[in-house]
Amino acid sequence: MEFALVIICAYLLGSIPSGLIVGKAFYGIDIREHGSGNLGGTNTFRTLGVKAGLVVTISDILKGTVATLLPIWFGVELHPLLVGTFAVIGHMYPIFAGFRGGKAVATSGGVLLAYVPLLFILAILFFFVSLYVTKYVSLSSMLTAIFSFTYTLFTGDRPLIIVVAALAFFVLYRHRTNMKRILNKTEPKIKWM
Repeated sequence: MEFALVIICAYLLGSIPSGLIVGKAFYGIDIREHGSGNLGGTNTFRTLGVKAGLVVTISDILKGTVATLLPIWFGVELHPLLVGTFAVIGHMYPIFAGFRGGKAVATSGGVLLAYVPLLFILAILFFFVSLYVTKYVSLSSMLTAIFSFTYTLFTGDRPLIIVVAALAFFVLYRHRTNMKRILNKTEPKIKWM
C-alpha cells in the first residue's frame, strides 16, 4: 500500500503543470495555445519571457527532485530512481492538464539532481556548451540526454543506467517533431547566445 501511495504521489507531483499555472495565474495566458503548445520551460521562455521561463524550469526540476526523495523521506523500500521516473511520466502526461505535458527534460534533470548531483551539474554544462554550438534548445536537450546516458555506463550503477536510458528515450521520443523540423531547417534557433 505504501509503495502505491509513494508512486501515486510522485506521478501527481510530476503532473503539476507549472507552465499552465504560471501562464494563467500571472499572465492570463494558456501557453498551450501559443508557441509550440508545450507546457515546458522552453515554450514558457518563448511565450512569457525569462522570468516566467526560469520559474517554470526550476519548478519542473524540483518536481523530479522531490519525487525522487519521497521514498527516502518516508522510509519506503522503493528505489528512488523508480519513483522519480513516475514524476517524469506525470510531467509528460499530466492528469491535471489533459495529459498534454512537457518533454521530460527538466523533470528528468531533477531526478538526477536528487540521485547523482555531479551528473546533473555536468549535464547542465554540457547542455549550455551544446546550445552555444548548435543554437537549438531541442537538439541540445537530446544531446544532453545521450551524454547523460553515456556517463552512466561508466558508473557501474545498474539501476542508474536503466533509468537514465529510459529518461533519455523519453526525451528523444518527445522531441521527434523537433527532429523533423531540424532536418527541414524549420526549427527555431536561439538568438541570445
